[in-house]
Amino acid sequence: MFVMVACALIPRFELLAALGGRRELLSGPVALAPAPGGPQVVGAASGAAGAFGVAPGMPLAEALGRCPDLALVAPDPQRAEEAWERSLAKLESLGAAVESERPGEAFFGLSGLRAIWKRPEQVLTRARALLGAGSRLGAGPTRLCAVAAALRARGGQRHSPALVSHSEARAFLDPLPIGLLCDRLEGDSCLLADTLGRLGVATVGEFAALPESAVADRFGKPGLEALAIARGVERPLRPRTPPEELREELELPDAATGQHLGQALELLLDRLLANPQRRGRGVRRLRIEARLAGGGGWRIDAVARQASADRERLLLVLSPKLAALPAPASRLALRGVELADLAPGQPALAPDEGARRRVVLGEAIRHARAAAGRESLLRVLEMDPSSSLPERRATLTPFEPPGDSHER
Repeated sequence: MFVMVACALIPRFELLAALGGRRELLSGPVALAPAPGGPQVVGAASGAAGAFGVAPGMPLAEALGRCPDLALVAPDPQRAEEAWERSLAKLESLGAAVESERPGEAFFGLSGLRAIWKRPEQVLTRARALLGAGSRLGAGPTRLCAVAAALRARGGQRHSPALVSHSEARAFLDPLPIGLLCDRLEGDSCLLADTLGRLGVATVGEFAALPESAVADRFGKPGLEALAIARGVERPLRPRTPPEELREELELPDAATGQHLGQALELLLDRLLANPQRRGRGVRRLRIEARLAGGGGWRIDAVARQASADRERLLLVLSPKLAALPAPASRLALRGVELADLAPGQPALAPDEGARRRVVLGEAIRHARAAAGRESLLRVLEMDPSSSLPERRATLTPFEPPGDSHER
């Protein structure tokens, strides 16, 4: 049975979330301002700004040089995350197992929904009705194909989902611009599209026809990843686990800074530890969220060395993070992002140095994964040691330390 992947796409979602009720600004050149403390590049831009050549990731000085009338809106990642979480919950209400790595873009498989919705068109039509008129729905054999199909659902087809069958996929992908691969890659790999453009490779089909050896020699691993996607080979979907809502929020009467903000954070931590949904578990990773008095939002993560429910220990992790707040806050929130069962504190009758070192190493691994993601630590898995091709001798797989099954 062929796999069909659906894509739910809301273009410029983070810009829409930051604008809130000021949607009329979209008729003019507007873009997200650089994040406080981050690189000086603009974010998502309106169509009017795009007509001047303003694009996400462009340096601020260049964007203003191209469009002097460009209006900048403070980014609000907290509002965007909350709005997108509500959208994902709507998709999951259909029975979909959703994968989403960025606000405004989600993927889910259609095969498992046939028993409920019969035809893929019915699922996509219902999903679009739940997400609203600004959403675009498409489906295809791969993520790239599904995204391209969703982007094609515009103009006269804006209100109807676009589906690409397996037999049509190759002919559909080949004429697509090579720049469409940029969003499917990670990190600086998007520079690959610019390099290919300078080399005269303009379409996905032209890139897919290149030999693997030439791509590997010129671009290395990022090039091979892009080549696999262009040829329709992608990793399986990895649906998310819907997060538990463990969040406390406090409205501040005046724009708070310094000591008042620290007292508000202590109050929020007390409320979070007393939340019955915690069910006796410790908190390993927390997120401080703030609504800035001058507009926009701010957030920062704090990771404890081990899961804990000790107030003083968690305050030692949280309090230094407030120094990074870029402006006075009018609202403060604290979210428990990662929970885990508390480790038993009973010491062993006979000390075992090897066991102690394994416990310390396992805790360090879980700490690193909580801070940088579950795929930040990998182990080498031998596949075919006798192969003459280095990439076939071994592969990388996520490292799971012993005793990790108790984490939620």
